[in-house]
Amino acid sequence: MKRLLATALVMAGVGLAMAPARAYAQGDEIQVYDGGLAPKGVFNLTWHNNFTPKGVKTPSCPVCVTADRSFNGVTEWAYGVNPWLEMGLYMPLYTHDKNLGFGYDGFKLRALVATPNGADRKVAFGLGFELGFNADRWDSADVSSEFRPIIAWHVNPKWDVIVNPIVDTAYDGFGSMVFAPSSRIAYNAKDGWAVAMETYSEFGELRGFSPRGEQSHQIFGVLDKVTKNGLELEFGAGAGLTDASDRFVLKLIVAKDLNKPKTRK
Repeated sequence: MKRLLATALVMAGVGLAMAPARAYAQGDEIQVYDGGLAPKGVFNLTWHNNFTPKGVKTPSCPVCVTADRSFNGVTEWAYGVNPWLEMGLYMPLYTHDKNLGFGYDGFKLRALVATPNGADRKVAFGLGFELGFNADRWDSADVSSEFRPIIAWHVNPKWDVIVNPIVDTAYDGFGSMVFAPSSRIAYNAKDGWAVAMETYSEFGELRGFSPRGEQSHQIFGVLDKVTKNGLELEFGAGAGLTDASDRFVLKLIVAKDLNKPKTRK
């Protein structure tokens, strides 16, 4: 365990040295997608939890939640439709912040197409699409979407490199779409443990990126564990690199298949 934690710190330090220096928007999930799909006929539940001890104090809209000292979460329900398609529902999405208290933030529909059995391939691809219906306290846009391309390189059984060049939109024009990529470098240790470095950024609109100081850039050290009964746990601690970033964020993700795939007799 000590070796895993030390590796996470080293990877985070490398990321801080390499990362670059619009107001940061709240996020309901802090996760890099690897293109993994629920098996056909299987329901999966993923519970996202994020706490921001020190974050941006100005909300993204006058009546929106404030990131600083906020807790937000969402339960993500997914179903494996076939070997290359997974459908999902994020609901309920909720937040507790220091100004508005606890409240409901909306829900999202999701579709994910990806290379079947991508974890067994050297390179796997995918594309996720989310359609969000937002409460006023969460986003000034009633409807928004995320397009998430997925590129996963399984370098060898020990190392993974994953990139999600995400684009967000509030359906207000192509140039207004926001480039918000994320990435992950992971080392897969023994007994279901993995240690990773993840990055999350928001560069601004495609028509012209925001000035460097107004961009959001965060780096996370992450520790993963898959238990013998299939429970997946992910804990991460992140640091912001610009004034437009939340300075310190904690995340916890818990995931589990709710039923076993049916086997043919």
